[in-house]
Amino acid sequence: MNASVPTNYRRANSVYGGNSAYGANSGPAVFGLLAAARNGLHEAAMTSRPAERYASAHLAALRCAAAVLAARARPELAGSRRVRRSRNAWVLLTEVAPELTEWAGFFAAGAAKRAAAEAGLEGSVTAREADDLLRDTEIFLALIETTVGIVVHQPALPVEARAS
Repeated sequence: MNASVPTNYRRANSVYGGNSAYGANSGPAVFGLLAAARNGLHEAAMTSRPAERYASAHLAALRCAAAVLAARARPELAGSRRVRRSRNAWVLLTEVAPELTEWAGFFAAGAAKRAAAEAGLEGSVTAREADDLLRDTEIFLALIETTVGIVVHQPALPVEARAS
């Protein structure tokens, strides 16, 4: 994974005076995960095989969740009395960002389908399901970029396009 920061990303707290709840923690790992998610969505959009499209889009969503965890989660201290239990990214996401609980549930529900798609099971994913997940993951990515305090700079429209 390329951890370099894309030129169209910038921290919202540097633009808006630090008002982002996550912006102060948006380090290179967060930027790298979001860039990998965006690249994964691009790959998903370019493939014609529904199973690959579904798996790539779901993986992009996982990278989005990982970006929030990287920005927000704090590691447990060694010797902590808490019993460690295995938790997946979607469970952890609901703990550190309760406002994303519905999204976490949505993507967690698709994990078995992604596993079937990755295993190459015929008919595990329809083209419609893959396209729907791709669109939903694009929305999720935009939400996560906002959540972690990143502003994505889109190219300005040409003057003639603005007039319409």
